[in-house]
Amino acid sequence: MPLAALQSNPWAYPALETLHILGIALLLGNLVALEIRVWGGIAALPVAPLARLSLGLALAGFALAAASGLLMFATQAADLLAQRTFLVKMGLLTLAGCNAAWFHGRGSLRKLDLTARLQMLVSTALWLGVLICGRWLAY
Repeated sequence: MPLAALQSNPWAYPALETLHILGIALLLGNLVALEIRVWGGIAALPVAPLARLSLGLALAGFALAAASGLLMFATQAADLLAQRTFLVKMGLLTLAGCNAAWFHGRGSLRKLDLTARLQMLVSTALWLGVLICGRWLAY
């Protein structure tokens, strides 16, 4: 979608925001579901199949949130880059990505040890921080 059309169409930006929120819901909802299992909840569900489903949906949610977020960013890049909240949000996103790489790199889903549990808590906290910063930017 050309940037001019995105800026001039009264439905385009709200539609992007809706897609962005849907992506965040898919991402965070599935991570929390997996975290509950990693902490021992819903013990009847095997971790591996739940992880395949949850992580696949979380990745789809991230892709949707990232694509819609980049388009929204393009409409007001200079304004957003001047806001500390936006920079904090991007820093939290980076930390969340590093935490996810560490989590999967060390095989935390196979171990389900205290480190894995703490990594899941950190992940959820980071994503909640991203969510809070995003809402803060809207006002």
